[in-house]
Amino acid sequence: MSPDDMVDIFRRVLETDGVTADTDFFESGGDSLMGTRVLSAVARARGVELSFDDLLVAPTPALLADRVASVSR
Repeated sequence: MSPDDMVDIFRRVLETDGVTADTDFFESGGDSLMGTRVLSAVARARGVELSFDDLLVAPTPALLADRVASVSR
């Protein structure tokens, strides 16, 4: 999953176009419920099951895309 794909997911969930690859999910108003929506979208798109802890450790689209890539290998 590319960082751009992840940016699209973050934009849909956060309901804002103001997301870049370095936007922090939680600093942008994301909460745990919204986080589960991000993780569900990733699972549907890539078949990769991430935990909420993964989002806590990698809260930006770029970092979370890297996390998905490392799990997919």
